[in-house]
Amino acid sequence: MRVLTFRPKLISTLRNYNRKTFMADVMAGVIVGIVALPLAIAFGIASGVTPEKGIITAIVAGFIISMAGGSKVQIGGPTGAFIVIIYGIIQQYGMQGLTIATLMAGVFLLLFGLLQLGTIIKFIPYPIIVGFTSGIAVTIFTTQIKDLFGMTISDMPSDFTEKWIAYFRNFHTADMWSVLIGVMSIVIISATPRFSKKIPGSLIAIILMTLFAAVLKNRFGVMSVETIGDRFSINSGLPDAQLPEMTWATVKALVSPAFTIAILGAIESLLSATVADGVTGDRHDSNTELMGQGIANLVSPLFGGIPATGAIARTMTNINNGGKTPVAGIVHAVVLLLIFLFLMPLARYIPMACLAGVLVVVAYGMCGWRSFVTLLKNPKSDITVLVITFLLTIIFDLTIAIEVGLIIACLLFMRRMAETTDVKVVLDEIDPYEDTDLEHENNEHLAIPKGVEVYEINGPYFFGAGNRFEEIMANMGERPKVRIIRMRKVPFVDSTGIHNLSNMCLMSQKEGIRIVLSGVNPKVHKVLGHAGFYDMIGEENICSHIDIALAKAKEIVENGSVRQHTVR
Repeated sequence: MRVLTFRPKLISTLRNYNRKTFMADVMAGVIVGIVALPLAIAFGIASGVTPEKGIITAIVAGFIISMAGGSKVQIGGPTGAFIVIIYGIIQQYGMQGLTIATLMAGVFLLLFGLLQLGTIIKFIPYPIIVGFTSGIAVTIFTTQIKDLFGMTISDMPSDFTEKWIAYFRNFHTADMWSVLIGVMSIVIISATPRFSKKIPGSLIAIILMTLFAAVLKNRFGVMSVETIGDRFSINSGLPDAQLPEMTWATVKALVSPAFTIAILGAIESLLSATVADGVTGDRHDSNTELMGQGIANLVSPLFGGIPATGAIARTMTNINNGGKTPVAGIVHAVVLLLIFLFLMPLARYIPMACLAGVLVVVAYGMCGWRSFVTLLKNPKSDITVLVITFLLTIIFDLTIAIEVGLIIACLLFMRRMAETTDVKVVLDEIDPYEDTDLEHENNEHLAIPKGVEVYEINGPYFFGAGNRFEEIMANMGERPKVRIIRMRKVPFVDSTGIHNLSNMCLMSQKEGIRIVLSGVNPKVHKVLGHAGFYDMIGEENICSHIDIALAKAKEIVENGSVRQHTVR
C-alpha cells in the first residue's frame, strides 16, 4: 500500500539554501512578476472579469502554488486556457457561480493528488490536448477582434459563429487608430525577443502604446481609442475574503464545468512542470503539484480570484532568468502585489486594442498549428479525436469538447485493444519451436488427438475480444469432445471475458464438450478462481502446460475419466 505524501518542493530546497541562490531567485522573480503583469490584466479582462481580479489571482494563487507545489520552478496564475470556460460560466451563472466552480475545482484537484492520479492524468491522449488547445486559441483570437479593430457593437453574442457574423456586419464601425495600436502591439511583442531576452515584449508594447494613446488624446484630440478606464473602474485595494452562498442546486449545476476546470488545470500544470524538468534536469512531484494547485484554487476565489494553474511561458521565463527554487515564484507574487497596491491606477490608461494585441500573440502561441498539421498525417482514429475536440471547443464549449473527446478516445482505444487480441485454431499439431510452455525434452511436434480442438487466445481477453472467439467456434464444422483453450499469452481477463468464457463452457456442456484451459498465468488464474469459474469446469482441468492439457484431453476422449461439472 502506497503511503500518501505531500512534500512541497519549497521545504526540500530551503535545506541547503544560500545567499547566491536567493539573489538568483530574487532577480528571476522580479522579471517574472513584470512579465506576468500585462498577462494577468489581459487574461482577467478576456475572461469577463475586471483587470484587478486577474492580478489578484496571479498574486494569491501564484504565491500558494510556489509555496505548496511539487515543482521547484513552476510559476502559477491565470492562463489563456481558462478564458473560454470562465467566460461561459460567468455568462450563465454570474461571478458567484464562477467562485463556486473554482472552489469545487480546487476540491477536485486536491482529490486528484490525494488519490495519486498525477501520473494517470499525463496519459490523456495527445490529440485531445492539441484539439482543445488549438480550439481555445481560435476562440481567444475570435473574442479579441472587437477590441483589436475598435468596433462598436452594443450586444456582443457569445456564440462563435454569431460573433463572426456580428463582426462582418459591424466592420464599418472599426476605428483606424485602434487598429494601428493593435497591429503595432503585435509587431513590438513579436520583434522584442530579437533585441531583449529579459524585458517582455508585452510590457514594452503596453508602455509605448499607452503613451501613444495619451498623446493622441491630449495633443490631437483623438477620443476614439478605448482604454481600460473607459470600461472598468480600477480598484487597487485587496478585497476581504468572502465565502459565497452555496445551494445544492447550484453545486449540482456546476459539477461539470468545475470538473473541466480541474482537468484542464491538472493537464496544464503537469505539462508545464514536465517541460521545466526537461530544461532543469529536476523531477517534480506530480501529486504534490496537484494538491498545491488545489489549495491555490480553494484560496484564490475567496479574494475574488479566477481559476489558476501552472503557466508554461512564465515558468520558462523564470528558468531562463536564473530561478532556482520556489522562492522565485514567491518573489514574483510579492512584486505583483507591490505593483497592484501602488501602480494599479495607471492601468486605466492602457488601450484595449493593445491588450487585444497581447492576447492575439498569446493565441498564436497556444494554437500549436504545427502539431495540429502533423497529427493530420496520423491514423484516422487520431484525426477523428483531434478534429472533433477542436470543432466542439470552438462551436460549443470546452466542457463538451473534453467530455466527448475523452469518450471517443476511450472507445477508439478499446477498439484498438480488441484488434490486438486474436484467436487462432490449431488443427493438426503444435510446433515446439514456436512455443514456450512445453515440457517435452525431445522437442517433438505434439499431435492433437482426434476429437480435440485447440484454440489459442493471443492478447488481453476482455469484452472487446469475446465475440470474436464465439464467432470462430460457431463456424467450426464437427463438434469435438474436448476443447483446449490456450491462455499463455493472455495477460489479464476482465469480468466480461469471464462471462464470455462461462457462456462458452455452458454451451459446450450442453453439447457434451469438455473444456480444458492451458498455460493460465498466476494473475489470470487468481481472477478466475475468485469468479468461481473452476466450479464450472473443475480445477483439475486447468493445466500449466499444453502437453499436460493434451494428455488430459486424450484421457477424456479415450475413457471419459474426468467428471462432468455443472453450474450450481
